[in-house]
Amino acid sequence: MSESRAQKNGLIKEITAVSNQHIKDIRALERRKVRNQTGLFMAEGLQLVAFALDAGWEAETLVYAKNIKTHELVEKVASKVYAKGGLILEVSEQVLSKLTHRDNPQHVIGVFRQRYGTLSDLATDIATAGGDMVVAMEGVKDPGNLGTTIRTADAVGASALVLIGETTDPFSLEAVRATMGSVFHIPLYRATSEEFLTWRSSWPGEMVGTHLKGAVDYRKVKPRDPVLVLMGNEKSGLNDAFANACDHLVKIPMDGRAESLNLAVSTGITLFRLREGKLGL
Repeated sequence: MSESRAQKNGLIKEITAVSNQHIKDIRALERRKVRNQTGLFMAEGLQLVAFALDAGWEAETLVYAKNIKTHELVEKVASKVYAKGGLILEVSEQVLSKLTHRDNPQHVIGVFRQRYGTLSDLATDIATAGGDMVVAMEGVKDPGNLGTTIRTADAVGASALVLIGETTDPFSLEAVRATMGSVFHIPLYRATSEEFLTWRSSWPGEMVGTHLKGAVDYRKVKPRDPVLVLMGNEKSGLNDAFANACDHLVKIPMDGRAESLNLAVSTGITLFRLREGKLGL
C-alpha cells in the first residue's frame, strides 16, 4: 500500500510532524472531557489492538511506527482496519513518543469508539448470552483498580460489569492498560445510584455485597444464579442503601494486621470463590 492512498474503505497517511492535526486529536484523548465529547479512546500496544479487532471492535484510527510496518501481525491488523474504512497513520518514533509520553513507546496505537449498554437491556443480554454472573462497582475511583477488576471479571467468566455513580473512566489510558485487553471482552453498563437501586429489584437472581461489617464469611454463601456481585468505593465501601439492597453481605476474614484489602484484590477473591464450584476448583 502506498504512503497516502484512498480506497473506498480506507486511507493511509505517513506523518512525521507532532503538529499534525490527526496527532493532536489523538493526544487530546488523554483528557476525559475529550473522550466524553468524542466517544473515542486510545488503546496502546499491538497485542491489545489485535485483541480488540479479534473481538469485533472496529478501529477508527490505527497508528504504528513506520519501521515495523512489515511485521506480520502489524500487516494483519492494518489490513483489517483498512478493510473496515479506518484511518491508518504511519509515524516516526518521535511522534509515537509524544502520543504515549514514554521513552520507549508502544509501537502501535488504536483509537476505538466507547461502548456502554443500558440497564434496561442487561438482564436480556445476560439471558441471551447464557451468563450467570455480573459484577457491579459503585464509585470506584482508581483506574488501576477498575482495569484490574475488568480483567479479573473476564478471567472468572463474568458476563458484564456495571459502573454505578461517579466512577473513574474505564476508557482512560491507565484503565485500558490495566485490563490487558479484557475491556474488549466484557460488556460495560453504567447507571446512577438511583437507577441501579430501582433496577436491582427486577434482577432475577441474588446480589452479594462485600462489607467490613458483613456477618457472613464469603466462603459460606451460595447465592442463587444469576449472581450480581456488588463492590463499594475504595475508601468508604458500600453505603447503607446499597448494603440493604443485597441478599447477602459477606466479609473476607484477615489474620494479619492490615485494616483492609485492596478493592481489586478483594473483588478477585470474592469472584473466584463464588465461581469455585462451576470451575471445578
